[in-house]
Amino acid sequence: MPDWIQAIILGIVEGVTEFLPISSTGHLIVASDLLRFQEPAGTQGTFEVVIQGGAILAVLVYYLRDLLGQARSIRSDKNVQRLWLTVIAASVPAVVIGFAFGDRIKETLFRPDVVATALIVGGVLMYLIELRPRTATTTRLEGVNPVQGFWIGLIQCLAILWPGFSRSASSILGGMFLGLDRPTATKFSFYLSIPTLGGATLYDLLKNAHKLGQAGLANVLIGSAVSFVTAYLVIGWLLRFVATNDFKGFAIYRVLAGLVILALIYFGVIQNTLRT
Repeated sequence: MPDWIQAIILGIVEGVTEFLPISSTGHLIVASDLLRFQEPAGTQGTFEVVIQGGAILAVLVYYLRDLLGQARSIRSDKNVQRLWLTVIAASVPAVVIGFAFGDRIKETLFRPDVVATALIVGGVLMYLIELRPRTATTTRLEGVNPVQGFWIGLIQCLAILWPGFSRSASSILGGMFLGLDRPTATKFSFYLSIPTLGGATLYDLLKNAHKLGQAGLANVLIGSAVSFVTAYLVIGWLLRFVATNDFKGFAIYRVLAGLVILALIYFGVIQNTLRT
């Protein structure tokens, strides 16, 4: 299969899964294995880092009008100040744990079996949380407070420590568990992705900028563009979906996907080897 077609497929996988509660990292690990996608020696992970940047750019563009308005009013609007203080508080755990353990986790846990287990466990937890009766106490993005934000950020770290668990799933479910309604938890997860994923992507990109040419610049740009467009469409769809639906369908999908991955490993269709 030509490299540019692989780039398109992986860009679609990244864009579709980055903000759905089903793990983009997990899907990319498995999809890369199924496609036998190989980056040149010494450039492992560069392609995935850059196309993730396309998905983050989609958030910025989708919320551009809101973000510009907040930038203009942040000096005088206490609600905007509290919102971004909350986003910063939620980002701190991921920054600390990412810097402390990120490289080691990539070196030891980026394997299909780890992803499959995380998908299954996360799916079961998601279903159980959806079954749990609750009354939302926070129904506006500006109503999320820094303490809630910090705990959401701490729960989000499950996705760092356990590849395949999903940053979106952990942050959205964490928000719901802490009293946010589903649409507010989802929107907060999008906002939280700006500093956490954006910062991590920028850091990795600067660290590996010299490898972009070796990784195949044309394919990297194709994958990033596809990821951007796909993610932009998914953001709008997910916000409309959560307004009237729960996450039980995603929970069932996660369990089934995890079982399929384990079956593919068992029958040798994909190799249970480290993917970095």
